[in-house]
Amino acid sequence: MIHDMMPGTEEQLNKEMTTAYVGIDPTADSLHIGHLVSIMLLKHLQVAGHKPLAVVGGATGMIGDPSFKAAERKLLTSEEIQHNVAGIKKQLERFLDFDTSKPNGAEILNNYDWMKEYLFLDFIRDVGKHITVNYMMTKDSVKKRMETGISFTEFSYQLLQGYDFLTLYRTKGCRLQMGGSDQWGNITTGTELIRRMEGGEAFALTCPLITKADGTKFGKTEGGNVWLDPERTSPYQFYQFWLNCSDVDSARYIRIFTLLTKEEIADLEAQHNAAPEQRILQKALAKDIAIRVHGQQAYDTAIAASNLLFGKATTDQLNSLDRATLLSVFEGVPQYTVSRTTIEAGVSLIDLAAEVGMFASKGEIRRELKQNSIMVNKQKVAEGCTLTAADILQSGLILVQKGKKNYYLLNIE
Repeated sequence: MIHDMMPGTEEQLNKEMTTAYVGIDPTADSLHIGHLVSIMLLKHLQVAGHKPLAVVGGATGMIGDPSFKAAERKLLTSEEIQHNVAGIKKQLERFLDFDTSKPNGAEILNNYDWMKEYLFLDFIRDVGKHITVNYMMTKDSVKKRMETGISFTEFSYQLLQGYDFLTLYRTKGCRLQMGGSDQWGNITTGTELIRRMEGGEAFALTCPLITKADGTKFGKTEGGNVWLDPERTSPYQFYQFWLNCSDVDSARYIRIFTLLTKEEIADLEAQHNAAPEQRILQKALAKDIAIRVHGQQAYDTAIAASNLLFGKATTDQLNSLDRATLLSVFEGVPQYTVSRTTIEAGVSLIDLAAEVGMFASKGEIRRELKQNSIMVNKQKVAEGCTLTAADILQSGLILVQKGKKNYYLLNIE
């Protein structure tokens, strides 16, 4: 998990309880799995007895970090940022112990609290004079933007992040800042400010930016980011993301995103290598993260939903799933809208399937029924099957299946 760290960092962590922080810009009201690496750094830090701080960038989020971005980001309003901060706080509480009665209890801070009253003239006089433009220009995050252009707003970002570190050093005794490897320039600006303005020593530690083994971006799907918010990425989709990781990626991710011991991971790898088709590594990885992010019940629902596609689910399990989960499981499956009145009156499956176009003809569905290959809500049905109100799942759907792999959804309205 370590990409780089300043000399003396390890000695500091071994010497005494150390306060360390990670900054998160509130560009959305949810974290996505790209944030999980630095959150796991804070988790490991706290498990080892140190004190983690999560700094939500209510102030810096109003500017946007230029680090390795090709273009300037859209600026958010203060109302949008406050909304996003509240969502992020809620998610962090699933990972860190925020019991402040403990010496190493985590804290969430918002840098807007110490920036909102700071006048621009005071800031450039007090802080700006300690860091030269020459120093700021040496940062890779700035150099990479010189050709396409970088605004003064974004250029000043490293000063603001550096001031955060200085403030936390002064008010919380914070000696370490952690983040992704793209943050190295911003973090070391903070250590330089602490050295020049306080004569103090502070440290930097970065983790690698996570990529897939095939070189594509980690945490992205066709639908975009994989979010921690169940409204943005359903627990089923979240579970499936990890379950579908390659063997190579899973072996790496299980070391980064879980708290399993070296021995437990070695044992899982041995089991996995003995029977790769069972995807033991992926299942262990997906279970650990899904429960931590969404809880045991959501994990159980994701398992039940996964079983639907592999023929293991029962009608009761199917009926226990909510509408959003079922629709995410059967995303892309043909859907047909049918009135509730029609179903409640009782309708022949043969007539309905032909009417909505589920099958090419009544003859085709009759043949499938005679071959015993049609199921309604995971129960095999005979040729004279009639759909009634009893067949409507609590999600307002009816699942029709032909053979092992062909699914159809009746959306009852």
